[in-house]
Amino acid sequence: MRPDRIRKVVVVGGGTAGWMAAAAISKIMGDIADFSVELVESEEIGTVGVGEATIPQITLFNQLLDIDEGDFCRATNATYKLGIEFVDWTHIGHRYVHPFGYYGLDMKGVEFHHHWLKGRSLGDETQLGDYSLGAIAGLMGKFSHPRLDQPNSPLSKIAYAFQFDASLYARYLRRMAEAAAVVRTEGRIVEVVQNSENGFVEALVLQSGARVEGELFIDCSGFRGLLIEQTLKSGFEDWSKWLPCDRAFAAPCELGGDHQPLTRSTARTAGWQWRIPLQHRIGNGYVYSSAHISDDEAAATLLANLDGKALGDPRPLRFTAGHRRKPWVKNVVAFGLAGGFLEPLESTSIHLVQSGIARLMSLFPSLRFDQEEIDRFNQQTIQEYVDIRDFLVLHYKATTRDDSDFWDYCRTLEPPEGLAYKLDMFRANGRIYRERNELFTETSWLAVMVGQGIEAESYHPAADILPDDETQKRLVHIREVIANSARAMPSQDEFLRRIGGLSDVALQRAS
Repeated sequence: MRPDRIRKVVVVGGGTAGWMAAAAISKIMGDIADFSVELVESEEIGTVGVGEATIPQITLFNQLLDIDEGDFCRATNATYKLGIEFVDWTHIGHRYVHPFGYYGLDMKGVEFHHHWLKGRSLGDETQLGDYSLGAIAGLMGKFSHPRLDQPNSPLSKIAYAFQFDASLYARYLRRMAEAAAVVRTEGRIVEVVQNSENGFVEALVLQSGARVEGELFIDCSGFRGLLIEQTLKSGFEDWSKWLPCDRAFAAPCELGGDHQPLTRSTARTAGWQWRIPLQHRIGNGYVYSSAHISDDEAAATLLANLDGKALGDPRPLRFTAGHRRKPWVKNVVAFGLAGGFLEPLESTSIHLVQSGIARLMSLFPSLRFDQEEIDRFNQQTIQEYVDIRDFLVLHYKATTRDDSDFWDYCRTLEPPEGLAYKLDMFRANGRIYRERNELFTETSWLAVMVGQGIEAESYHPAADILPDDETQKRLVHIREVIANSARAMPSQDEFLRRIGGLSDVALQRAS
């Protein structure tokens, strides 16, 4: 074995980020001799745990950990998610779905949306969402796993994610991690011991006087960034000029309204409200700009727009959009809120933890901590934040709303360079490019640009390979196949029942 290998990883902070890191690292590295993971957390310090919505990559993380999906859904009060419904974003009274999966079917080597754009030019006014199984099935309340036994059916390409109780997910991962020999140490950290020569973190001193030593430290301490910022002074890149929302209130409520496998985002006067339906309750929150609405008014707005009785007073959160300038400094790597914050408009919070873990494992260091590897980790992590930022800003920039100072600010802001380029390319000829294998695919950019009212002046010339009447016939056929496929799917609750994923009453009450 390598003599310079790391033998001890210390994770600072529990919650979703901490236990994801501990569970994944122990799963991948745990069979190496003399390798150990210790997680330090204090029950006195709360976590920012609310109902969480995710994106399809979460299924890969669960597969890595060999998680049984039925058991997972039952233990976390999880529901399925086929996309996000956006209400009142383009203008009041308008709604659309950003679905997972694909639209239609590419034809003659030409992306489907160019055929759809051609159809629009011929007078076909059907909506883009009519060609998405995720959108149609989601609105119908239907769900199924991909039907791999039907490779020529839209049912074979179903993409999905989950909505779950974040605190229960952390608890679930903790059980797995501890079963894999991760050691949990309870205690509040009162001192961070650094090497006097190179500044590397050597140990944590707890209030009890106990000392926790390690070689690689994972900072999952939340917004305060105990190691990455308070100790190592990484610095913070502030993106408030593009993403002005800086506060939120969160409040769960009793089940009410529809129970679709969709997260919902409803634009409000000074921000937006999330709605995440779980098995036992609905998670809600109002993300807003404190420069455009008072805290009292924001809390009142949230409580006035719930589908059921509130299950507690609104809980306040404060944040600044942006990221640490260096998410990896010396022997400390930051995940979750310790590394940065982007509002959960597209449910990317848990994914950023997941991708950070994957990136760390790809570049897992030796005791030399080669700077080239650290620099690459930082460059890739920051680029991912930039790509997601641009996608979020699109929602605010592409709107016709002019009913408040907040929306006037968003509608008229100067977009980041990458977003401006994508908008120009799409407006000209409906072209969409996915840069650097960025998180959001061409389908996602298409969904939000079209959903937010961005219109393409024309379509790819090669779409004229099909005669006009053939284009129209195929569009009708695709719509019919997708609608029939959605109708054939079971309801979400029926599917959960089939896989043993419905949680029991005791667990629902404990959450």
